[in-house]
Amino acid sequence: MELKEVLNFYKDRRIFLTGHTGFKGSWLLYLLDSVGAIVTGYSLAPKTNPSLFSSLNFSSNISSIIGDIRDKEKFQNTFNECKPEFVFHMAAQPLVIESYKNPKETFDINFTGTLNLLEILKEHTQKVQAVFITTDKVYENLELGIPFIETDKLGGKDPYSASKAASEILIDSYAKSFFKDSNVSLATARAGNVIGGGDWSENRLIPDIIRAKLANEPLTIRSPKAIRPWQHVLDPLFGYLKLAMGLHHHPELNIGPWNFGPEIKDVKTVEDIINIGKKLEIVGEVVLEASNLVEAQCLMLNISKAKQKLNFKPKWCSERAIENTFKWYHNYNNGIVNANNLIESDLEIYLNTL
Repeated sequence: MELKEVLNFYKDRRIFLTGHTGFKGSWLLYLLDSVGAIVTGYSLAPKTNPSLFSSLNFSSNISSIIGDIRDKEKFQNTFNECKPEFVFHMAAQPLVIESYKNPKETFDINFTGTLNLLEILKEHTQKVQAVFITTDKVYENLELGIPFIETDKLGGKDPYSASKAASEILIDSYAKSFFKDSNVSLATARAGNVIGGGDWSENRLIPDIIRAKLANEPLTIRSPKAIRPWQHVLDPLFGYLKLAMGLHHHPELNIGPWNFGPEIKDVKTVEDIINIGKKLEIVGEVVLEASNLVEAQCLMLNISKAKQKLNFKPKWCSERAIENTFKWYHNYNNGIVNANNLIESDLEIYLNTL
């Protein structure tokens, strides 16, 4: 199925999207709005300035509710008013470094927030497909340099990874305990190191590169040899949309966990991205910062399941995704093109990429 058909499937569908003010959430909100989906977004206010969500204009089909997923009553009331056919749960505390600073808050948001949504779904009587977006960091990483598959053991050395792995176990428990013979179909989507224009989060490599460039300051990095499955934001988003479609048409075949990432041969190190930035004259001086925080050094995903069963295919290689992302920030920061037109341009090029 062509990706344009995947998008058009969501025309006039009622969708509940948590985390819609975040980086990935804003991109997904734009995609759904572009085809006339009826979306209720539920999220905290944007945490960065600038923020992609605040830079975009949306149609009257979009209802933006500022709320906390830890506030069960408001969360449930908003959900019930939406009467969704599809749910995409993106709201999270998504940063490893932040999880070391505020571990309890990270678990409260990522685990208890997910528990609240599962409880809400447990009381829901209408047919609904729910995709819970977790992370590629849910696996127990023994640094063996082997791509993870969906059946590998879960774990997490840092609080962020642990909170997401715990959420995966929670979702699986509810799926087996309460939703086996119900109208609710659940799946989890594991992706990470997602890049693209409009991410201004702290302690993420490309936003850090852009900030250093704008401030004319050295770039500080922690682990130049760390390997990650970098991917442009449109790749996993279309994976999520295909997965939700699969739950709608064949729930018995699509429940459970799914990996979304680049091809194994396309993973890159932090140093590789810096070298691309240097080639484009975006990265100047680089300073290596010592860190005693535990972070995975090698993280790769096996995406065979999504490729075979969802016909998922990463459309942009990591180098193209990186270069395109740098170009996005250049055009935005120099006032050449606004955020709506930048996303629209990326989407058009992406959809027409063979």
